[in-house]
Amino acid sequence: MVAKSKAAKTIKIEQTGGAIRRHHSQGSTLIGLELNKIGRTAELPDSPEVRGMIAKVQHIVRIVGDK
Repeated sequence: MVAKSKAAKTIKIEQTGGAIRRHHSQGSTLIGLELNKIGRTAELPDSPEVRGMIAKVQHIVRIVGDK
């Protein structure tokens, strides 16, 4: 069993590009990341799943800060 730390790391991301004329799976990934409009930011847990989603849409999001 893996022990979780009390202060879980988070990552803050911002959407910089639009999902129009992109593959529908990239739009779905943005929704999964709690983004869907240019300029929105979301603070999510820093996990391999979230990092993989960011990698899929790395051309339309940017990492604002890691904690």
